[in-house]
Amino acid sequence: MTDKTEAEGAMRVDTDLVRRLAEMLSENDLTEIEVEDGERKIVVKRKISAAAAPMMMQAAPPMAAPAAAAAAPAADAASPAAHPGVIKSPMVGTVFLAGEPGAKPFVTAGQKVNAGDTLLIVEAMKVMNPIVAPKAGTVSQMLVQDAQPVEFDQPLVIVE
Repeated sequence: MTDKTEAEGAMRVDTDLVRRLAEMLSENDLTEIEVEDGERKIVVKRKISAAAAPMMMQAAPPMAAPAAAAAAPAADAASPAAHPGVIKSPMVGTVFLAGEPGAKPFVTAGQKVNAGDTLLIVEAMKVMNPIVAPKAGTVSQMLVQDAQPVEFDQPLVIVE
């Protein structure tokens, strides 16, 4: 029966390759790797839980602390999160600044917005989730770029 299955073109899984690909995910902090060989295709994915993200962020400062030059940019990067007008991502996903590729962005820095206006979209698991302005104001800063992956609670936009 094995010979018949192989003759019909069933994929034989190279478990060592899958294991190496999984290791590459971890080593390079990736969430997905796809390999194609002719008509055969292997996709290896890993899910990053929201609980894992804070642990990684806690481990990062000790590595940056020895160099005074590295500490200053870390402080600048943390300041948007502390801003009172920051809007953070409610989920892990991919940011889209427009409703479709090539379209005008929902908002840009310097633009006035009303409460409820769509600022951007976070796509998670094939679901488009609009992120709306919680209050009227002016978009002072866009903290993400189009098609950028984002983590839970990551600062996206500042509305003042």
